[in-house]
Amino acid sequence: MQASAPIIITAIIGREDQAWLDALRRAHFPPERNFLAAHLTMFHHLPPSLAAEVRQRLGDLAREGAPAARIAGPMSLGRGVAYRIDSPELEDLRARLADCWADVLTPQDRAPWRPHVTIQNKVEPAEARVLFERLKRDFRPMRLEIDGFASWYYRGGPWETLSRHMVA
Repeated sequence: MQASAPIIITAIIGREDQAWLDALRRAHFPPERNFLAAHLTMFHHLPPSLAAEVRQRLGDLAREGAPAARIAGPMSLGRGVAYRIDSPELEDLRARLADCWADVLTPQDRAPWRPHVTIQNKVEPAEARVLFERLKRDFRPMRLEIDGFASWYYRGGPWETLSRHMVA
């Protein structure tokens, strides 16, 4: 394990929701770029020196139970499409973590958080618009199961697991 890689934090999506989102991602994400499962990123780039603290804090959050969440609708990414996630509880948990790490957050992680799961990215804008319109037309809000929290080392390709913390 290379501890010098930056750390990513994600919410762990429930098995059935994960399978559905992964299937959408396989169908719409360019295959040559699709080397990750669908994911809900909470932090994109934390320093590797925080590894022990990340494990401790995520374990503490998991013991608080599962935050309620729902898939609120498709959102355009310009060159892709994601599903917007609505979860005041998850947003509160993320804000608490952001307060703890305020001094080391990158500009991306300091910016307002827009929780989402990307199902298409890095395609031509016209292709993304077609998918966005189709998903918007057929969409009905639905519950999203959050089963825990995970941390990962980022290496530019597939992520390496640092820790997983399932909700109690």
